[in-house]
Amino acid sequence: MDNSLLKIEDLQVVYSTDDSLVFAVNGLDLDLAPGETLGLVGETGAGKTTTALSIMGLLPDRTGFVTRGKITLDGHDILASSEAELRGIRGKLVSMIFQDPMTSLNPTMTVGDQIKEVLQVHNPDADEAQLQARIDELMELVGLPAARKIEYPHQFSGGMKQRIVIAIALACEPKLLLADEPTTALDVTIQAQVLKLMRNLKEKLNTAMLLITHDLGVVAQICDKVAIMYAGEIIESGTIEQIYTGERHHPYTKGLFGAIPNLKEKTRRLHPVEGLMPDPTNLPLGCAFHPRCAQCLEVCRNCAPAAHLVDGHMVKCHLYKEDR
Repeated sequence: MDNSLLKIEDLQVVYSTDDSLVFAVNGLDLDLAPGETLGLVGETGAGKTTTALSIMGLLPDRTGFVTRGKITLDGHDILASSEAELRGIRGKLVSMIFQDPMTSLNPTMTVGDQIKEVLQVHNPDADEAQLQARIDELMELVGLPAARKIEYPHQFSGGMKQRIVIAIALACEPKLLLADEPTTALDVTIQAQVLKLMRNLKEKLNTAMLLITHDLGVVAQICDKVAIMYAGEIIESGTIEQIYTGERHHPYTKGLFGAIPNLKEKTRRLHPVEGLMPDPTNLPLGCAFHPRCAQCLEVCRNCAPAAHLVDGHMVKCHLYKEDR
């Protein structure tokens, strides 16, 4: 029996512009169980945020389109749901922490009113006293004094704004939390505090989480599983142990780890992944990574690799075809 909370199958998302067609997500498959945390890792432009927006049903109306695939969230077919049905799902079943806390909050409303707005949508019968009590509880839950709920976003620091955004996302205790690079704009100290907060809340509420990031250090601290994304598709996925301590990896994953400083080794410089992410309006034939791959074979230039699965560890690479 399938016990998945979130299941994405063969998802393709394109953006249509006046000049071209942008292939943002290309045949993506993803699976997340209740209470589980999955780290979605990749460079800027890999399609991570587009994936999250697709789950929320928040793709731009006139430019963003799902051309194939299926997204099932706790038994709901997201792509077949109406806007009214999606409004009932957002906030209560799934919530999203958007990428920039500085622009995620309304500068003309107090932070308490912004939390209250979410509560009212999903609890229309709650009276004012119940709403205020819940706002106080959420403020304290994320480590902020409840008395500050009457203040405006500009009166808070960046880390505090991020905590308020998390409080809004968790207001109705959703089963799934989409965290889009929640620590990118924060300094190292505040980043550690926010990660600890998210870890504690996950344990307390048993919330599943999709953590979108390009920071493998953050993934190691908070995730159960990892999916490496490149040019709109998952090219490697597995448990945290398989990705961080295993020996069998996609060349791109090896490149990501090679770009991380090693405190035990003395070296003159890091080893970045050479080249750039391919143009999403004109993706290369075969394996999308082959123009940057030092281990590129002739077959990589013309034929897309199949997914090779061993003990739950998936790698899409022609180097491992003998494992099929």
